[in-house]
Amino acid sequence: MVIEFRCDVDRPRTWMDRTTMMIDSKPVDVQVAWAETRTPKPAGLDMLFQLERMILRKGRPCDADALKAAARQLPPATRKPDVVVDFTNVERDANCDARLYLRPRYNGIAGEDGALSAILSGDLPVIEIVNDVDGTVLDRGQPSGEGAAGLSGALATVVARTMTLLEAILAGRPRLLPQLAYGSSGNQPHAPAIYVLNAISERIAKQIYHLCCFSPHWQIGWRHIDDDGVWKRADLSGPHWRIINDPGSRCYADPFPVTWRGRTFVFFEDLDHRAGKGVISATEFDAAGPKGEVIRVLEEPWHLSYPLLIEDGGELWMIPESTGNNDVALYKCIEFPARWERHATLLSGVSFSDATPTRHNGLYYLFGASHDGRGGYSDTLSIYYATHLLGPWQPHASNPVLVDRASARPAGNFITLNGQLWRPVQDCTNGYGTALGLAQIVELSPTSFKQIVRHTIQPQSAWRGRKLHTLNRSGRLEVIDGSRIQPKIMALFA
Repeated sequence: MVIEFRCDVDRPRTWMDRTTMMIDSKPVDVQVAWAETRTPKPAGLDMLFQLERMILRKGRPCDADALKAAARQLPPATRKPDVVVDFTNVERDANCDARLYLRPRYNGIAGEDGALSAILSGDLPVIEIVNDVDGTVLDRGQPSGEGAAGLSGALATVVARTMTLLEAILAGRPRLLPQLAYGSSGNQPHAPAIYVLNAISERIAKQIYHLCCFSPHWQIGWRHIDDDGVWKRADLSGPHWRIINDPGSRCYADPFPVTWRGRTFVFFEDLDHRAGKGVISATEFDAAGPKGEVIRVLEEPWHLSYPLLIEDGGELWMIPESTGNNDVALYKCIEFPARWERHATLLSGVSFSDATPTRHNGLYYLFGASHDGRGGYSDTLSIYYATHLLGPWQPHASNPVLVDRASARPAGNFITLNGQLWRPVQDCTNGYGTALGLAQIVELSPTSFKQIVRHTIQPQSAWRGRKLHTLNRSGRLEVIDGSRIQPKIMALFA
């Protein structure tokens, strides 16, 4: 198979300079055909991208950078393509007989200007991959922008998720088309120069903040409650939320409570700001709240977080996030709560955040935010399934099943309400960890998946944290987490 990228000759970008793309982990030949779009790009765009590279990215390259060689000097496409992916807004050549002609659209607009218009309006666009012959939308998604530095970084993020969707279509995986509304069409776009200068100002302000404060500083909230709590109210109202005290220079996040053999503990990520590395710690609870000291229960050479706990076969297991080791590992509880041993590797060679299993219709399913090293890390949901917790685990037929910053990344354990399976999700529409969604699972099998987000929960007066990204429960004990401002000077007195 030969894939042809049709690109704007006046806007050659680094991401276009390729000879292959990976389809199901195999390289497939790519050629680039340059088209005259006759659409002028914003004045000074390349100069602004260079400014961002120097100031925002400290000289690091970006896929949105201009190619060093002019596109007009690059060799032309010579082979007959099987598939054309048209990144321009030029009409399709009626004489093209490629078996598939795809065109990405950004908030309904083809070409780079569609993506730029949405970004300059203050948001990343909904990406659609369209069959240009009949107008059928083959896939749709919306990226998250964590780490996207300025206008060029945002454009590179959009391109990265465009490639994610394209690779799934070209691999022939069944696509599960989500309904996503365009978000920025009603806003007046900023001028590119104003956007870039604002991004630089924000970066400077953040650097000053980081000099003075630990960031982000997460904290765990808890309460005892007799009804279904957040799941019933779809907000944080009800009994008062209390905080698990932290030492100030360390923060606590990703709480998972469990009652095991008559004792209740909350396990959580324990991050030392000074080392920049997380371990798994735990604290015991009784009817009055936390009792005793926080104890460290699991440490590895790499960062650990999200200590998901699951009972299976009469044993207690933990699946902490270990993307720093590029795998998903299963730990067995040898002596509760403080002794755990690595027992198996469920997935290897993958970046898979917040792995969360559930059992449904006789199978285990493992949900997580997958990341291929490009773009944001909270917008892409992949699922694996197995007949046993130990595996072997097989990929869902439609992986990645969803690209949506508002409902992809897991936020805690699945629950069953009135016979229906639900899961909490991270809503990263306004940034990482800014809100929770409560999603009902409508379909789940090795070949199908559909969820509907019924409620979105924002931090509010009932919870003093500025963010919200985990929800869990064990018996009467309900836990969440969020972040607060933690001045570094205050940590000296904590």
